[in-house]
Amino acid sequence: MSLKALKLTLVKAWPGALWLIIVAGPLVILRVNEITGRVEFVAERVVKLLVGAFLAAFLWGLFRQLSGSPEGRKGNPPPLKRLGLSALIGAFISLKVNALNKSRLFWVIVALCLLFFPLMTSPYALKVATSVLIYIALGLGLNVIVGLSGLLHLGFAAFYGVGAYAYALLGHYLGWGFWVCLPLGGLAAALLGLALGLPVIRLTGDYLAIVTLGFGEIFRLLLTNLDVTFGPRGIGQIAPPGFFGLDLNQTFKPFLEANIGLNPAMDLNKVWIYLIVLGLVALSVKVASRLENSRLGRAWLALREDEIAARAAGVNIAFTKLTALALGSFFAGLAGVIFAAQITFINPPSFSFMESIYILVIVVLGGQGSIPGIILGATIITVLPEFLRGSDNYRLLIFGGLLVLMMVFRPQGLLKRGR
Repeated sequence: MSLKALKLTLVKAWPGALWLIIVAGPLVILRVNEITGRVEFVAERVVKLLVGAFLAAFLWGLFRQLSGSPEGRKGNPPPLKRLGLSALIGAFISLKVNALNKSRLFWVIVALCLLFFPLMTSPYALKVATSVLIYIALGLGLNVIVGLSGLLHLGFAAFYGVGAYAYALLGHYLGWGFWVCLPLGGLAAALLGLALGLPVIRLTGDYLAIVTLGFGEIFRLLLTNLDVTFGPRGIGQIAPPGFFGLDLNQTFKPFLEANIGLNPAMDLNKVWIYLIVLGLVALSVKVASRLENSRLGRAWLALREDEIAARAAGVNIAFTKLTALALGSFFAGLAGVIFAAQITFINPPSFSFMESIYILVIVVLGGQGSIPGIILGATIITVLPEFLRGSDNYRLLIFGGLLVLMMVFRPQGLLKRGR
């Protein structure tokens, strides 16, 4: 590698390092005081964060330079004009394989970091990370409805609540476990999405927003007033997800504390929930990405751009809207089941109108239709309030001001969907 390429790699490492600092910074430099219950700023970790983020970004850029340049491969390739057709095809395939291997290596590194994150952090950071993943799943679900299909939905928290209450009620009355209730919660939310979509299928714009807003409030009031849901008292003592009938803290915790240095305050049931929601997010990203580039995804995009033109082009508007509502609601139902298992207590205020707005802000802030934008938006929206928790009186004011500035200077979102 030449000196010029090395300097260019150093310069390009700063944006990546800044992104790592924004995403991982609050989880690294903040900790909870177990005595006072307040979030404290750990100054000695700042230097480690800066150096580690820059080195990680620089090494990744260096790896890309070496693997993508002639110096990084064995031997210099001959000029293209001297290559025959077969050699040209072989060189093209080699480049594609190298790019594919680099991409796979990157995602393998990310997956390993996420998998081993609970073993290297505190219970507070694990709780925040789990909340981030749950909101990523919710954002991906609402992104199908709002970002891809263009249907303004202001009652999305209702489907989130259906999944949570499905697990809580089935566990309380019938004794059913987490793994049985997980698909049932998603299915119940999807059916409710279809039930909502059938009567409002001809509505668009503000009318659809008003109807979904009313639907969300009706759902919350039903939860508050029905005896079967225990009204405003909520439901507690929700069982965590099982692991082949084993007690994780008794079976694995002594070994992990002795050999890996696991934090003694860490609850392995929370770690298990984190791994489950991590798998859900990975599955949701894969499904959403495949659907976005499918024929159905193109129909969603056509519906978002112009419903009349989509209808004239032969798009089945009713089927397209109903599939968007059902699939988005299914993601929300799965996230609701995991949410109930995480906090072990739910009540109607957990699924209020403000929760729907919170999820909608994730989609708008990250970028409508952009899966990486949803991930980044959910991370910022969830972590930033925790970072500002020390300023209790001004936390929401600062948070709201930052959102207003964002909408003024970058209304398309942080990561706009590529065309």
